[in-house]
Amino acid sequence: MRKRITKIWLKKWFILSLLVSISFGKVNCPSISNAYPIFAQQNYENPREATGRIVCANCHLAKKPVDIEVPQSVLPNTVFEAVVKIPYDTQIKQVLANGKKGGLNVGAVLILPEGFELAPPDRIPAEIKEKLGKLSFQNYRPDTKNIIVIGPVPGKLYREIVFPILAPDPASNKEANFLKYPIYVGGNRGRGQIYPDGSKSNNTVYTASATGKIKKVVRREKGGYDIIIEESSEGREVTDIIPPGPELIISEGESVKVDQPLTNNPNAGGFGQSEAEIVLQDPLRIQGLLLFFASVTLAQIFLVLKKKQFEKVQLAEMNF
Repeated sequence: MRKRITKIWLKKWFILSLLVSISFGKVNCPSISNAYPIFAQQNYENPREATGRIVCANCHLAKKPVDIEVPQSVLPNTVFEAVVKIPYDTQIKQVLANGKKGGLNVGAVLILPEGFELAPPDRIPAEIKEKLGKLSFQNYRPDTKNIIVIGPVPGKLYREIVFPILAPDPASNKEANFLKYPIYVGGNRGRGQIYPDGSKSNNTVYTASATGKIKKVVRREKGGYDIIIEESSEGREVTDIIPPGPELIISEGESVKVDQPLTNNPNAGGFGQSEAEIVLQDPLRIQGLLLFFASVTLAQIFLVLKKKQFEKVQLAEMNF
């Protein structure tokens, strides 16, 4: 009897633990449909292709502007700001994964030169910490400290994202040199149109898969439509599934051609990339330049004084 009670109790405890774990996962784990940087991290070793294009453009098809501001030059082992600007109209809404409308999120990937990396918390100045707010950065991969990603974060709050960057010190890092370096950035707003496996999201245009006549439009229980097309050539029926989100621009009885749009384009976001240059400046060069300027200034002063002295001597001789 005791064994039976113990088995029942263990069974209930296991079921309860399983339910709690599932609930905890749903509450604390972000949806993969929203965490778009993970797609690039899982499928590409390097986010910048050989052509120079950043891979986010493979899923975010609309082209939008993005800008980056960095200092013209920085000293070694110092922290500086890289400000990424992702402009868009905050009044517009996007189609969410469930078909409803909501605000746009933003995200960015910053590709720094080798040796540059995200500044550790204890090195970030207080004025930069105030600009960061609650932003959380991460490396693109554990072994690539020079590639930083962030997002998705609310676009209304973070249309400008400040990256605190630590410059390398060539004295301790032999791979770093006092040179001019390029910095690449990619920034997107809103959800993508294509998933890495090639399937479409509900944030894009859906087209007809066959030429013929729309025989029936069936609204699905959980949202979206089944578009039944009767092919004009073979007479067979083809069903195109439209997920919740896009709005139909066709109706029953209309004739359509293959690849003709069946819905509007609900996408309100897009992706853009830009680049900037930064110089890792040698302090000795600055000191040498300052000494040069000082010597030129002193030479000019002595030249003027000598000229004044010569004019006085010449004037005295003329009076004599």
